[in-house]
Amino acid sequence: METCVIFGSSTGTCEDLANRIASAMGVDSSNVYNVADLTEEIVNKYDRLILGSSTWGCGDLQDDWFTGIETLKSMDLSGKQVGLFSCGDSSSYSDTFCNAMGTLYDELQNTGATFVGTGFSTDDYGFDDSTAVRDGAWVGLALDEINEDFKTDERIKKWVSTL
Repeated sequence: METCVIFGSSTGTCEDLANRIASAMGVDSSNVYNVADLTEEIVNKYDRLILGSSTWGCGDLQDDWFTGIETLKSMDLSGKQVGLFSCGDSSSYSDTFCNAMGTLYDELQNTGATFVGTGFSTDDYGFDDSTAVRDGAWVGLALDEINEDFKTDERIKKWVSTL
């Protein structure tokens, strides 16, 4: 299965996480893309899309995703697997932690994509609320490089094993 990782990052944190996830999955760095460069041609080359966004302000997508999500929503993603990840600050933004992932999940519901990597437990996280939690579990992989960076590698390893 051909896999790519697509990220939106303003400070470099989500880009670093995208590369770490790609490495854990055995995905070559040539298959890691900044969402600012996303095209339908890129998407069409892959069977599995791993999409990541940092969460900004009060739970917003990273800026480059606003165009990227429109590109994806305009496509038929039937037959493609989509896995989501996000980074956020579970302490300062405890009530909107990783909401960007919830936005990606909601926005891609009508594309025909099959979501993978969902159902990841929230038990080991300290936060109050997130739109990325459905039925008590994450819709993808939530990461906090500010407060829980010591948990990141293990979280990535566990999440990748579910894909």
